[in-house]
Amino acid sequence: MNLLVDSHAFLWSDSEPGKVGVRAREAIASTANRRYFSLASVWELAVKAGTGKLELDDDLESFVRDELRRWRMELLPIELRHAARVRNLPHHHKDPFDRLLVAQAQAESMVIVTNDRMIARYDVQVVW
Repeated sequence: MNLLVDSHAFLWSDSEPGKVGVRAREAIASTANRRYFSLASVWELAVKAGTGKLELDDDLESFVRDELRRWRMELLPIELRHAARVRNLPHHHKDPFDRLLVAQAQAESMVIVTNDRMIARYDVQVVW
């Protein structure tokens, strides 16, 4: 299974694993699954760190690279087809980062690892 890990699951998997659902933890830990972290989520973390809503011990780039290595995740780039697909999504969610994740998951046939109930309203598989 190809997993697209939402930013909160990415952050909590290491720092607060008890906040991550059992099914999500198992999916992320399974070597049978390919794990991806979207460049859109890196952008989201940068915005939150820049506004003081997120504190990181290291610089963002080092933190993300270290976590990607630790969890054997791949960075998913944002492609033109991902961004264009957002236009046709229903307006269940106003968060532009999450809407882009949904578009990426649909385009790449991925399961989103998230506890965001609004994302589950889209035509995507979710695990938590």
